Amino acid sequence: MTVLSLHEVASVVEGSTAQEALEDVTTVAIAAEAAGLHRIWLAEHHGMPGVASSSPSVLIAHLAALTTRIRVGSGGVMLPNHPPYIVAEQFGTLEALHPGRIDLGIGRAPGSDRRTMQAVGRHNPENFTQDLMELVSYFLGTGPVLAMPGIGSLPELWLLGSSTYSAQVAGAMGIPYSFAYHFAPELLDQAVALYRESFRPSAVLEKPRVMVGATVVCAQESEHARFLAGPARMSSLFIRQGRPAQLMSPEKAEGFELREVDRVSLERVSANHIVGNPEEVAQGIGELVARTGADEIMLSTRIHKVEDRIASISLTAKAWAALKASSLSSSNGL
Repeated sequence: MTVLSLHEVASVVEGSTAQEALEDVTTVAIAAEAAGLHRIWLAEHHGMPGVASSSPSVLIAHLAALTTRIRVGSGGVMLPNHPPYIVAEQFGTLEALHPGRIDLGIGRAPGSDRRTMQAVGRHNPENFTQDLMELVSYFLGTGPVLAMPGIGSLPELWLLGSSTYSAQVAGAMGIPYSFAYHFAPELLDQAVALYRESFRPSAVLEKPRVMVGATVVCAQESEHARFLAGPARMSSLFIRQGRPAQLMSPEKAEGFELREVDRVSLERVSANHIVGNPEEVAQGIGELVARTGADEIMLSTRIHKVEDRIASISLTAKAWAALKASSLSSSNGL
């Protein structure tokens, strides 16, 4: 049955600091474990005033030490920014410290704008497939040099993507695939189908495994959920316009004056968001699962106040568990 997980960027809200954002993401991780979510991932972004998750490996170590069951990983490490050998050492160390709980989600995008990418200094997406194969070789002990830790400490490996290119690479290499539906909704069906068509069994995975990332905001009342979702909607618009900002309050988002062209863009970029009361959200997730056959849905829940974020996660998890239990009962003729 499809499980739920959480995608986090350690949102820095207007009027707060990165330190507060990191304190909040710690609180959220503990709450996500209590809610029964399967894993929490931290994204690598650079130079964004509203995102404090620029160093996933550091955050993973922190969160894994403060939780006991939930898997913790990167969503993802942008491999062209890093030498594969260093990534193998870092995540081999994490896996050795927290065996069976570490995920290594790998992405190809820069996670930044062009000037920030130059400051990072290494980004070369043209070598991505070669770098990915090199990374895996260090964990398997077949690399050109010894990665210690790394060899024998293979975390759960995923390839992240928002294009058909990543789908083909994941399929050809026989590794799990996570599609960023919350970022590139137009390519969802094509990418998932291409991944399954391209899939070749490997030492890592015998059959295709699909995760879909989706923006989800849940509250007891539908109207309140839509109110809480306002900042995430505005953030989606600003990012696509190349002007990322700190996460505004729902009150500011509700009263924000937009040009008509921006209003149209806002509706388009947030059309795939799943927002509503618990029943509506569970239904929306169910429709996404039916559409894609996803093994896992990763929730992106960017909400201004941490207590509202935690409430959304908990309500979503409970509603999804209830829907699955109801479906199971129906299929058993109960």
